[in-house]
Amino acid sequence: MVNGQYRIVVLTIHHSQFTDHYLYIMDKIPRILAFLEQQPKDNFLRHALALEYVKIGKLVEARELFEAILSDSPDYVGSYYHLAKLLEQLQQTDLAIQWYEKGMEAAKAAGDNHSLNELRAAYEDLVY
Repeated sequence: MVNGQYRIVVLTIHHSQFTDHYLYIMDKIPRILAFLEQQPKDNFLRHALALEYVKIGKLVEARELFEAILSDSPDYVGSYYHLAKLLEQLQQTDLAIQWYEKGMEAAKAAGDNHSLNELRAAYEDLVY
């Protein structure tokens, strides 16, 4: 029982390592959601939840979270890369390119050369 709610996960896979990983992810999501109830605008928590959603294929939910983070906090540089990668996965190349470009600008403004280099490399892989 989590937060007064029963949680049932039925999964039949013959690879125990995958099963353990999947169950671990499924346990993380309710914990992150519980923290978000207390701090709904916490970018670290929202970003972490979006990454967990990507892992289990909830791509629409992940995208909405990344976009909300960047709408509220355009200086939260780490979310640009992940949103653009997600858009690539969804075959929305033009939007991915736009988000990479926005991310590079935000990284420059923040003086975050590491993120700038990662964003630029992903952008160039996509464009060229």
